[in-house]
Parts: sequence; C-alpha cells; structure tokens
Amino acid sequence: MHRFDTSAKGVYLITVTPFTDGGALDLASTDRMVDFCLERGVTGLTILGIMGEATKLTAEEAKAFTRQVVQRAAGRVPIVVGVSSPGFAAMGELTRAVMDLGASGVMVAPPSTVRTDDQIAGYFDMVNETLGPVPWCLQDHPVATGVQMSPAVILRILKNSPHCVMLKHEDWPGLAKLSAIRAAGDKGEVRRVSILTGNGGGLFLPEELSRGADGAMTGFAWPEMMVDVVAAHAGGDVERAHDLFDAYLPLARYEQQAGIGLAVRKHLLHQRGAIASPFVRKPGPRLSAQDLADIDRLVRRQDKRLHELG
Repeated sequence: MHRFDTSAKGVYLITVTPFTDGGALDLASTDRMVDFCLERGVTGLTILGIMGEATKLTAEEAKAFTRQVVQRAAGRVPIVVGVSSPGFAAMGELTRAVMDLGASGVMVAPPSTVRTDDQIAGYFDMVNETLGPVPWCLQDHPVATGVQMSPAVILRILKNSPHCVMLKHEDWPGLAKLSAIRAAGDKGEVRRVSILTGNGGGLFLPEELSRGADGAMTGFAWPEMMVDVVAAHAGGDVERAHDLFDAYLPLARYEQQAGIGLAVRKHLLHQRGAIASPFVRKPGPRLSAQDLADIDRLVRRQDKRLHELG
C-alpha cells in the first residue's frame, strides 16, 4: 500500500462512482474506471467525494466500492476515501472500515453547522480524536459546505492536527489563501503539508501551481490534462503547462456547470470507455439534445487544438 503523507504530489483524481443503467452499483465498470485512470498517469485516487455521489450510497455500497477500487489498484497508487459526516460515530465507523480494506487515508470537510473560527477548530479537534493515527486530508470547499475557513483557522487546525497531511484547497477565489498557507509553511510557522487543488476540475490549476500547490485533487473526464499540466510545470516549462491547460479549458469549464456537471463528466467518461453507463442516481440531472451537441463540438475543438500542440 502506498503511503499517504505530507510528501504527496501529482494528481489524486476524484473519481465518479459507476452505476448500471438500472442504477445498481457497477463493480465491473469500477475496474474499467480504475484502469483508465492509472493508464493516464494519476498518482492517487480519491473516492466517495462530492462528485462521487457518496451521499447516494448505502453504507454497504460505500464499503463495497472502496474494496473494489483498492483491490483493482493493487497498491499501485494511494487511495483516499471521503468520510465527511456531521456525526463522529458514522465518520469513525466508515474510517475504520475503509482503512481495514486497504485505503491509504481519508478526507474530511467541515459540516455546514460550524461557522466561527472556534467552532471550526473545535470540530477538527474532535476529528483528530475520532481518526486517531489515520492520515487525513482537510477539505476546504466553501461552495459545497458553506463554511468559510480563513488562512488563520486552517493554520490553527494544522498546528493541532499531527496526522493531517494534506490540504485540499478549493476556495474560490483562493489564490491569496493558498499563497498565505504555503508561505507559513516555508517560514516554519507551521509544518509543511501537501497542498492539492480542486477548484472546479482544475480551472485555476496553472496559477495554483505557481503559488506553491503540489498538484491537483479534482476530477475531469480527461485526467491526462492535469497529469500533463502538473508534469510540465514541475519540469519548468510553465508556458507549455498553460498551453495544455488552455486547450482543455472550454470543456473543463462546461463540465463545471452547477446542476449538470456530473452528468457531463459521466457522459464523457462513458464515451471514452471508462465506464459502461453514464447513469447518475436521483436526484440527478439529465442532458438535453442541446447539451450533447455542445459537448460534441467542444470535444472536436479540443482534439484539434491538442493536435496543433503536438
């Protein structure tokens, strides 16, 4: 099993959860999806996230899906599992289950019920008690949670959380926050942790890498975009990183539309052969004929631009 620690970098792809056309969990398609991601060079997988329809799964389905992903990955990359929950009994139970199945660590976001800095910090003190020595990722995603975490409170959490090894930075706008947290680590004000970014399929990825991010933890139907952009940036070819990113940006932007984004991603992954069905569990969107025409046009233009870039 790969370690999940503060040295994490690259692309931890947020995966979808495949279902059959009838809505059942599709474990055979899960294998296809894992293979698809690993073949495109991701350095980790993150499952049961917001775009993974985690809230639509039963507890047993969540465990079965985790087991399948871990077994298929066979130790080639770390597997991080979302275990966010307002209640600590459920969080602790799921964490113990997925770690026993071979997960590398877990990811936790604050519940919408915490608002002040003291409430947020107190919540994560209880997260530490619940998770014990399990390595975990702090997810800062105010668009989804409604919780605004300032740099000061994030640094406070990191100082109080010896087993928090990563910040998943998803605030928007958030470049100044990323810079402040990285600077604090560089100055020794707090231990350095991995920072992976998740903003809308990586919509600010090149800029975030320039601000000190170690990579990306998000989803997109073309995971190779993030892999290639991160690699080019790490290799010092920042202009190449921006050129590649720009080629994918129109489709990445389209995939981030509120309401239909997950359906777009699953449709594209189905088209690419990564999953057998584009089914989204209820409540979920359906794509119109106009949506599909838009997507086809964007894919054609993306292919053309990538060919031009070589």
